[in-house]
Amino acid sequence: MNKTPYPDVWPDIDTKLYNRSVKLFNTVKNMLSVKLDLHADPQVLGGDIFLFNHFSRFETFIPQFLIYEQTGAYSCAIASGEFFTEDNVLSRYLKHVGVFPHNHERLFPLLAGQILRGRKVIIFPEGGMVKDRRVIDKRGHYSIYSRITGNRRKLHTGPAVLGQGVETFKAAIRYAHNQNDIALLRQWKDALQIDSVDQLIAVANKPTLLVPANITFYPIRSSENLLFKSVELFSDGLSLRQSEELLIEGNIMLKNTDMDIRMGAPVNPCWTWDWRTRYLMDKVVPEINTIDDVFTLNSSPKNWQQRLLGRYFIKNAHCSRDRYMEGIYANVTINLSHLAATLIMYYIGQGQAHIEKNKFYSILYIAIKHLQNNTVIHLHRSLLNPDDYSDLFKAGNKRFDYFICAAKEAGLIKEDENNYHFLPKLCVESDFDTIRLENPIAVYNNEAAPLRTVRDTLIDAIAECSNADKNKLASWHFEDECRTLAWEKQAYSKPLFNDISHEETAIADPSPFFIQPPALNHVEEPALSHAEGGAANCCGVLLIHGLLASPAELRAYAEYLVKQGYTVLAVRLKGHGTSPYALRDQSWEDWYGCVQRGFNILKVHCPRIFVAGFSTGGALALKLAAEQPPEMIGVIAVSVPLKFVNPAFMLVPLLHGTNKLVGWVSAFEGVKPFIDSKPEHPSINYRNAPVRALYELRLLIAQLDELLPQVSMPALIMYGDEDPIVSAKGAPVIMDKLGSKHKRLQAIKSPRHGILMENIDGAWGVIDGFLNELSK
Repeated sequence: MNKTPYPDVWPDIDTKLYNRSVKLFNTVKNMLSVKLDLHADPQVLGGDIFLFNHFSRFETFIPQFLIYEQTGAYSCAIASGEFFTEDNVLSRYLKHVGVFPHNHERLFPLLAGQILRGRKVIIFPEGGMVKDRRVIDKRGHYSIYSRITGNRRKLHTGPAVLGQGVETFKAAIRYAHNQNDIALLRQWKDALQIDSVDQLIAVANKPTLLVPANITFYPIRSSENLLFKSVELFSDGLSLRQSEELLIEGNIMLKNTDMDIRMGAPVNPCWTWDWRTRYLMDKVVPEINTIDDVFTLNSSPKNWQQRLLGRYFIKNAHCSRDRYMEGIYANVTINLSHLAATLIMYYIGQGQAHIEKNKFYSILYIAIKHLQNNTVIHLHRSLLNPDDYSDLFKAGNKRFDYFICAAKEAGLIKEDENNYHFLPKLCVESDFDTIRLENPIAVYNNEAAPLRTVRDTLIDAIAECSNADKNKLASWHFEDECRTLAWEKQAYSKPLFNDISHEETAIADPSPFFIQPPALNHVEEPALSHAEGGAANCCGVLLIHGLLASPAELRAYAEYLVKQGYTVLAVRLKGHGTSPYALRDQSWEDWYGCVQRGFNILKVHCPRIFVAGFSTGGALALKLAAEQPPEMIGVIAVSVPLKFVNPAFMLVPLLHGTNKLVGWVSAFEGVKPFIDSKPEHPSINYRNAPVRALYELRLLIAQLDELLPQVSMPALIMYGDEDPIVSAKGAPVIMDKLGSKHKRLQAIKSPRHGILMENIDGAWGVIDGFLNELSK
């Protein structure tokens, strides 16, 4: 590279200015819509030279500030020399926050000195933005497009050269220490501004590590944004390249983009050193007097040993470069758009012009489930949280819909009622500066290409989709219900929710569960394998718990049913068993979705199903009965809260409306977001009932009133005659409105609400009679 004269001594980092910059960065970060997520082991953050891929200009400011937040270490970076050609505010600022021009004559010695002082170095070894994300050539080798030459090339070896240089100088320090050359050690200590000779020795004994890291943005958007419109308004005209970068990067900053920064396993720059390199090191190290001597071994060798060692260093640097290239691209955070794009490009390669929609969704889902168990790749959180991918089969997944809309707008695909059709533009080679606008599918496909596992998994999923195992799919769907619980627990375990969470006493396992009788299968949750012998004739019971509770309240009853030969699945309604805050964020439609999914899982194993629900679960059971699924042969609704004993519950809609109003006009959470529920079973139920949840229950009951006449299947309605929560007057109303010819109303003598959990007054036996009559 062309060198430009700069002062030999470069300004040190102004720590006060650096700290102010970090604070400013945090302020700006909070204002932007980009969500930064750093995935790094604490030990990895102890590395020295951090290497990142380069997709946008925006990302170049991020790593050093994140590393400072995590470790407190200052970082240096490299910028184009054009920023330093004039002495202005920007160039002075860059100099004092650790930025060095790429064409400085002493760039490597200066950076090496910073590393020896405990500073980190940030490098983007691609040397420019790789907009097409194409890092694998047609032969399967790593390479990127060079705008300067117009050809493909490998990444720069500079980081490997720098790492080897630092290790060589450390060897010189260790040699001087062994020779007891105190004068030279003190000279180096002073030159490096290190506090003591002992500290210098400690630095020399620490290995120098290169840390490959990947930055993945998701999603990539190309629509107009405020930044683009503002610049366009005040400029005389933007070039195509400028317009493209403003569109892409403006959307990254302003439109809810995830920025996953994932750091891989460190690379020791000396990992390829063999006996010959180490032999020459022993000969050359005694001749090193300054850091600059290390980096002139190849350009200005003083003898044949230095010349040969310099050549070995170049060879070794290429090997290290190949290793960190692989590390950078292996740490892509795979998302749904990667999977969809890879599948589309595979089909095109197979000569197919379209794909049937339902098959597309099924293949993606199957691939996701397999990739979740793959320890080689890293999945975006949306492929780990079922809330973000389980609705693929409904053709209503927001992330997938955005991918399809962007592809349609770019003229890459079109769709009809049943198929997606691939258009010729998908196969056209796009310009490097427009590919992110013209062919985002190619960009996603290129980004995932280094991870061969992704493509192979999708190909296997195609074959598996053609012979789909319903039992396996049911097992996956049940696993998703368990995953949802884990994600919900994680999301609502933050200190933000401690004001309510610390008051909760529920300790019972809130997990959904699936149990089969021994005669069919000795398997219990979370596995849902095919039951041998008699499974086709078994009866299943779907259990739905009540508001504020969890499946734990029905566990004993489920085990009782299993002993009688029934296969039982108990669903968990979203928001339950984690935090009252989680329940506050759910709607009754969310609860009903859990019921529907549970029913669909159970019907794979049982052609005849009873649905039994307690309290709110009873209302949900009746709603499902109104839809008359063919596998459902009877409904049991216990203590349905059509009416409440406490008249204050009638004020819930008013209180909820007031909470919403207060939320709109202030940052306060509402006048009364939670009500103390005084639960009968504090080890299972929430103590704090969200007003929003009670309001959602009222909405459910209001809809149920219209649906009861549509229930035509056999029904058992049970209630406690002295229930302290649910009024006994509601059960006869339900009974009268039911459209069923075969229906029964049964009162249970009880002053408590939990008549099903506690089997009060022989409640289980009453249900036995109903089940036995219909399951013959």
